[in-house]
Amino acid sequence: ITAGKDPTGVAAAAVYAAAQLLGIKRTQKDIATVVGVTEVTVRNRYRELVKALKLQLPEE
Repeated sequence: ITAGKDPTGVAAAAVYAAAQLLGIKRTQKDIATVVGVTEVTVRNRYRELVKALKLQLPEE
């Protein structure tokens, strides 16, 4: 998942996924702003993370 990817974006996606799993209401924009990446980066890395790890997350 991380090959050729900025680790900051991957970390942001992991934080967003953890928030989703724990039922903590945070938007991709919230995470992106704090971490310093774009919403698109969070969204794309999140999708890759969910697919690679086969995460079962609640519907957004």
